[in-house]
Amino acid sequence: MAAPLSDGDRRKQISVRGIAGLGDVAEVRKSFNRHLHFTLVKDRNVATPRDYYFALAHTVRDHLVGRWIRTQQHYYERDPKRIYYLSLEFYMGRTLQNTMVNLGLQNACDEAIYQLGLDLEELEEIEEDAGLGNGGLGRLAACFLDSMATLGLAAYGYGIRYEFGIFNQKIVDGWQVEEADDWLRYGNPWEKARPEYMLPVHFYGRVDHTPEGVKWVDTQVVLAMPYDTPLPGYKNNTVNTMRLWSAKAPNDFNLQEFNVGDYIEAVLDRNLAENISRVLYPNDNFFEGKELRLKQEYFVVAATLQDIIRRFKSSKFGCRDPVRTCFETFPDKVAIQLNDTHPALSIPELMRILVDVEKVDWDKAWEITKRTCAYTNHTVLPEALERWPVSMFEKLLPRHLEIIYALNQMHLDRVAALYPGDIDRLRRMSVIEEGDCKRINMAHLCVIGSHAVNGVARIHSDIVKNSVFKDFYELEPEKFQNKTNGITPRRWLLLCNPGLAEVIAEKIGEGFITDLSQLKKLLDFINNETFIRDVAKVKQENKLKFAAYLEEQYKVKINPSSMFDVQVKRIHEYKRQLLNCLHAITLYNRIRSDPSKSFVPRTIMIGGKAAPGYHMAKMIIKLITSIGEVINNDPYVGDKLKVIFLENYRVSLAEKVIPAADLSQQISTAGTEASGTGNMKFMVNGALTIGTMDGANVEMAEEAGEENLFIFGMRVEDVEALDRQGYDAQEYYVRLPELRQAVDQISSGFFSPRDPSCFRDVVNMLMHHDRRFKVFADYEAYIKCQGQVDQLFMDPREWTKKVIRNIACSGKFSSDRTIVEYAREIWGVEPSATKIPPPNLPRD
Repeated sequence: MAAPLSDGDRRKQISVRGIAGLGDVAEVRKSFNRHLHFTLVKDRNVATPRDYYFALAHTVRDHLVGRWIRTQQHYYERDPKRIYYLSLEFYMGRTLQNTMVNLGLQNACDEAIYQLGLDLEELEEIEEDAGLGNGGLGRLAACFLDSMATLGLAAYGYGIRYEFGIFNQKIVDGWQVEEADDWLRYGNPWEKARPEYMLPVHFYGRVDHTPEGVKWVDTQVVLAMPYDTPLPGYKNNTVNTMRLWSAKAPNDFNLQEFNVGDYIEAVLDRNLAENISRVLYPNDNFFEGKELRLKQEYFVVAATLQDIIRRFKSSKFGCRDPVRTCFETFPDKVAIQLNDTHPALSIPELMRILVDVEKVDWDKAWEITKRTCAYTNHTVLPEALERWPVSMFEKLLPRHLEIIYALNQMHLDRVAALYPGDIDRLRRMSVIEEGDCKRINMAHLCVIGSHAVNGVARIHSDIVKNSVFKDFYELEPEKFQNKTNGITPRRWLLLCNPGLAEVIAEKIGEGFITDLSQLKKLLDFINNETFIRDVAKVKQENKLKFAAYLEEQYKVKINPSSMFDVQVKRIHEYKRQLLNCLHAITLYNRIRSDPSKSFVPRTIMIGGKAAPGYHMAKMIIKLITSIGEVINNDPYVGDKLKVIFLENYRVSLAEKVIPAADLSQQISTAGTEASGTGNMKFMVNGALTIGTMDGANVEMAEEAGEENLFIFGMRVEDVEALDRQGYDAQEYYVRLPELRQAVDQISSGFFSPRDPSCFRDVVNMLMHHDRRFKVFADYEAYIKCQGQVDQLFMDPREWTKKVIRNIACSGKFSSDRTIVEYAREIWGVEPSATKIPPPNLPRD
């Protein structure tokens, strides 16, 4: 558990958190005691820490509910265009502290809990992370929901309420072992089940073409039960909704098949239906074409679209009767954003509803669908692009397959008319890929069925236009946009780094919390000695706190004055944790060759989860832990170097490690990382970046000045040139003695003495099969750049000045800015600064 704050620390962060009035504190105490009383079971008089957590969560939730109802009433009265953000992942993390921050309740709760003899931080640590995402994609969705509420947009997040989120990672003998994440075991105080809005979702069956129209019949039905979570904006009384669907079997599920037989077996078979929302697929940037995954994708889409259409039709609060029946205005009232291709089935499903159910003319329905949907592309890695077998569609979603074929035919007819005789172009642009196994290219479906397609950083959007969707860009250049990702400053500065937020607020006021561009004002204080000292002091306090956490959790003692060199993200070859490993080994060899020489002490921390079926990623984790085992126990090295693997990296751990980091590693091969958002979190929290010109690093370097980041290695054009020339790992191995030594040590079993051939696959890959990510090609530049990092770290004043410049120039990377761009340029809505009156005041 985190070290509790001292009384002085507790009372330090007053201006940013808001001063707690005595009335607020008394009210929180009273409410807390009331909830605690009702939480305790009659025969149990002693409250557990979890009882205290639930009592506090319910106290805070009370402040949400009135605002939540009022917000929804406000939307129904004004009937704005509603934004629907569809995502198979929402990586929310914990909710309690974020809600207190956004409602301005943190100080009152802190004081009330303190008066009751409890510790707020200890209660916050009891909450389970809602880990309904793998990494960047799901965490971005969570940041967007926070920004949409803060900007007063009538927005809804729609996804799946996975019973088991991203697995808990245990490290056993250096290997990753997965454990199920039973995050709902103790209940979730933040959600509200809404059985009155339960909806049917159909699978399988067959298609009948009748004179009255097309009918999808003999289907199997699964029910989608919604669970709503309130999402508060920052101090504006707006509370939006995230609605997650849970699969339930209907009462007659399979019973008709067993009317002469096994009732018990029939009831047990309900699991088959309910498995749909059982578990999150733990794959990041990798497509797994399992039928259950396709069921999940259709399940969320089918339930959500029914809900969207119900709300569109009955635009009066609490009213279920259809007010609108004409779909002409649908795109003026509804915007659907597809977060990657996972919800791509929204396109054929909306067509099916409009044409088959609502009897809209086909061409009109297609126009409505395109004007409603927009698609965000998140990756250029070919193995991540979804391509579903036609045979699977034929069985599971026969009507949707017909619709996709018809849409593809229209699309290809248009291409053929514009490029007569260009058969190769038709093949490249088809939604249906021919071959041994016919497949549906979901990214192509998204592009033809959307009015806007965007990448998530400028360099990525350029690659999308010039490479991945080049043919589509030539056909409809006006569709393609860039929306550089961002992070919410509420969670990723105010909540996780209150000391830094306070120091900033003292200098420039609190406006930066909702307008991060105001951080530019800090440029006036780059040479201010007091400010330099204050920023450095906050960083040191964060490092001490994290060092204490590591000692308690991992039983590792680290030097808090060493450089905290951090790389935390999913374990993947393209993110190049192996390059980091080679640097750690190189440093170790240099220390061993001259232990008396002065070295800048470093604590290298690497954290992240490997997909359970990704052999190389799991080998990389084993290599990191094995390197750590040798280095951390070598008496010659002592405090100069430590290598630590951060077990079970997740949102709540990110909130601890990011504010403590000195150096942020963003070292993917140029052209492979779409954007990254961890890079932005580190930047705003005062870590300097060592990175390649990839993803959003390019724009970070542009904002802060390339000289204020440690940029190294190949650019996209260098990678392409090396591809043309041919990458030969052997050449670097022969030419660079330190690289050769490191590779030989891994190969010979120096880091795995009990199993000398343990890392044979890793070495074989690096030496013979690393054409894609080219680790050795950037090694020399990386090692040299790390030398520059050491040089600067030895001058704490100059280091901190660069830190301040980075913080001051990080304003662009707020998700508020990103969402304003989506709102104006894709959804056609304007953010609202209107503050809804709180529940205790009369409405206008």
